[in-house]
Amino acid sequence: MHDIRLRPGQVTLPEWRSIYRGAGVRLDPACLPVVERSAAAVEAIVARGAPVYGINTGFGKLARVQIDVDDLEQLQRNLVLSHAAGVGDPISIETTRLLMALKLASLAQGASGVRPATLVMLEALLASGLTPMIPSQGSVGASGDLAPLSHLAAAMIGVGEIFVAGVRVPAATALANAGLTPLTFGPKEGLALLNGTQFSTAITLAALVEAENLFHGALVTGALSTDAARGSDTPFDRRIHLLRGHRGQIETADALRALMAGSAIRASHLVGDERVQDPYCLRCQPQVMGAVLDLLRQAAFTIATEANAVTDNPVIFDDGEALSGGNFHGEPVAFAADMIALAICEIGSLAERRLAMLIDPALSGMPAFLTPKPGLNSGFMVPQVTAAALVSENKQRAYPASVDSIPTSANQEDHVSMAAHGARRLLPMVENAVAVIGIELLAAAQGCDFHAPLTSSPALERVRAVVRKDIAHLDDDRHFYPDLQQAIALVRNGTVAAGAAVQLPAILS
Repeated sequence: MHDIRLRPGQVTLPEWRSIYRGAGVRLDPACLPVVERSAAAVEAIVARGAPVYGINTGFGKLARVQIDVDDLEQLQRNLVLSHAAGVGDPISIETTRLLMALKLASLAQGASGVRPATLVMLEALLASGLTPMIPSQGSVGASGDLAPLSHLAAAMIGVGEIFVAGVRVPAATALANAGLTPLTFGPKEGLALLNGTQFSTAITLAALVEAENLFHGALVTGALSTDAARGSDTPFDRRIHLLRGHRGQIETADALRALMAGSAIRASHLVGDERVQDPYCLRCQPQVMGAVLDLLRQAAFTIATEANAVTDNPVIFDDGEALSGGNFHGEPVAFAADMIALAICEIGSLAERRLAMLIDPALSGMPAFLTPKPGLNSGFMVPQVTAAALVSENKQRAYPASVDSIPTSANQEDHVSMAAHGARRLLPMVENAVAVIGIELLAAAQGCDFHAPLTSSPALERVRAVVRKDIAHLDDDRHFYPDLQQAIALVRNGTVAAGAAVQLPAILS
């Protein structure tokens, strides 16, 4: 995987995805002159002596307290150490690296007043595989993700812990072993590092990457379930969807048609099938999954903008003026996270209904619970129960986080976004939905087996071959857990979608 050249303010979603997947990061040196001018502007403000928030004053409710110039380095250190108050399990190394790259790209836009040495340290941590330990809980999404980002800043001054090859090591030790000298933050630098939305944005962006893979897997299993149920592809006719006009719906119908094109199972019941219409879980896939696609793309647009934004406070302009504002407020990220949660929930919900339809002989026309000997065998009875449990769990998690707020900092920060809360639930929700799609994958493949010697489409037969390579048809009951884990892995790692070899709608483009 090639290194990503970070061009501050211009990084694409596919580039962010590559960083999340493990690509290295190199900062475009063209940004350094503007960074140097920004740092010089902060030095000039300090020299003038007039109070400017975050540079020579206290923070939050203490903003009216002016700090002596001799105490400014101590002010920044105290800020970082006092705010490094997160709790809970650490976020993943992959997400932390993404967070660090987001912070690097933001600071490198030259509106934060940090010195080039601070960017060099961030870049060196990424290049050396040193990943600060960042607890997952403690942010309310304004004034930025203060507690989590403070743990990043603390590691840069040799305090806290750093993951080295997956092992938690004292930060000072990790830096020394890598030949790095802990920083001493100058005026504004500690605040610039801990103020911003990069924690919430990184987790939401990571979830978007995984949700795109989930969406593609669900399109494939949806088509496979349609064939297993001997459903019609007429509802996927492009003319229907052009009349409504939603881009996502049109593209989803196109993908489903392509996945089912050439199916002998479908051709076998084009004439003489007594059913007039299929259940909604089959027939309305373009409408539901198309709406999901549009929603995820809207969230991706928001996150792409936020990932390239300057979100700390105050901000420093080319004329040397420092303006206090509220770019740290995570409302855009909170809304995006809520949209993603709704989309994930609906992907799983629709898939579970297809699964429930397949195991019901009255609806599917196949043996009960997809087992040749129902009664003696339970077949897919309880895997469907598991899917139902996961879908219900996701419904509970999908409640909007952005509608909540709680005052902090003695009511100075009286409306907050809860962006971090909205973001943190997303990856577990994706995992739940991936498991549902994995179960559907097994059930749909099993259903198609009952139609032998008829085959599905070339695309879906390639998917069935991927499944059957490692997971045998279920004749008599066996230990189900290993089959489930293998199927879930096929969905999670994108093998199912890739195996179909059909162009599927992109989200991160």
